[in-house]
Amino acid sequence: MSIPVVTVGQSRDDLVGGLERLHGPVTVVRRCAELPELLAACQSGLARAAIVADGSEGLTSSLVDRLAAVGVAIIALTDSADEAARLRSIGVASALTGVESAALSDRIAEAVAQLAGPGPGGLARRSGPADPGAALKLDQAEPCPGPDEPGPGRIIAVWGPAGAPGRTTVAANIAGELAAEGKAVLLVDADSYGASIAAVLGLLDESAGLAQACRLADQGLLDVEALEKIAAPVATKAGTFRVLTGITRADRWTELRASALALVLERARQIAEIVVVDAGFCLEADEELSFDTLAPRRNAATLRSLELADTLYAVGTADPVGVPRLVRGLAELEVAVPQASPIVVMNRVRASSVGRGPERQLKDAWERYGPASELKAFLPYDVSAADAALLGGSLLLEVAPDSPLRQAIRNLVCAPDQQNRRSPVFSSTARRRAKD
Repeated sequence: MSIPVVTVGQSRDDLVGGLERLHGPVTVVRRCAELPELLAACQSGLARAAIVADGSEGLTSSLVDRLAAVGVAIIALTDSADEAARLRSIGVASALTGVESAALSDRIAEAVAQLAGPGPGGLARRSGPADPGAALKLDQAEPCPGPDEPGPGRIIAVWGPAGAPGRTTVAANIAGELAAEGKAVLLVDADSYGASIAAVLGLLDESAGLAQACRLADQGLLDVEALEKIAAPVATKAGTFRVLTGITRADRWTELRASALALVLERARQIAEIVVVDAGFCLEADEELSFDTLAPRRNAATLRSLELADTLYAVGTADPVGVPRLVRGLAELEVAVPQASPIVVMNRVRASSVGRGPERQLKDAWERYGPASELKAFLPYDVSAADAALLGGSLLLEVAPDSPLRQAIRNLVCAPDQQNRRSPVFSSTARRRAKD
């Protein structure tokens, strides 16, 4: 079966003729003058592959995703090694401008096959509910370094339903506690509705670090050095971590595309042992109801963060309003991100809103009426410590190191690491003390 192909650019007059003379493997159905015309032709269902002979500099991760969403693979022609590397980072296969027609035809068939589904030795798509058209990382026509491997870093996402249950406070203090443990930590504000990490940490930020990183990632220009330059260092008394601040206005949400954010988090894994993501609350993905074509997704940043997280904390408020919201939110989370296994955390636990023995009351009610996710942690309501930290633009470990809230957050994230690091000597000593 012949593969319908569209082309853009005039760099080689014999490109179309050479492919047509093969009589079968591919068929050139349209020759476009520029990328917007090519995009329109592909979105109409005209082609399965696109050859960019001129203007590959205009290809971005977002454009590649839009074409992948309608089943179109891209092959760009370039003689620049730097441009080929950039194209590879955003999921575009490349070939030299002098490639033979038969070799180009084979590359087109290979790219289309990989886009249709990963086979033996194929590369999986960066896809998911947040971004159904995520791009492939395709092989080059010429020998070149393989695609970047995911870094060893671990992603921790902090999510919670509507109603300000304390996501940002928990995320920021988790980052601070892990940095105090000697971890290399990067804190990412991916809330597309109300980014507030910069305000909580007292940062005079107007540059929206995450938006900068996503912009470079979309262009295929984000490397480790660039990410380290964008991420602002935050020094505390106990340790230092880096921060990618959020968007400065809610209407800038279009800058946080899912494909670009995925690339940012891939790079983040390479520079940090722990990546802490402060995610937004909304999990809706119903833009298709309002758009005839592939729609922008306001909640893509939240959904993609939750999809990629190795550990997910679901934070809810311990009161008669916050608990039902969390229960409904977890049901929505199960539908939106089926692979998620949230660790449920009750925040602002206090007897005045729950009753005597609030932890026992919450646990009993959760076992009777709550979802399958187990209620695993309680964060006490320490308003004086929280207010002091917010007023000073600091973390709890700085302004209130003995606060019950600080200790609860520390135990939430540091206790597992401490247990994993225990040596046989430490364990035997602890056992002897327990016996005594």
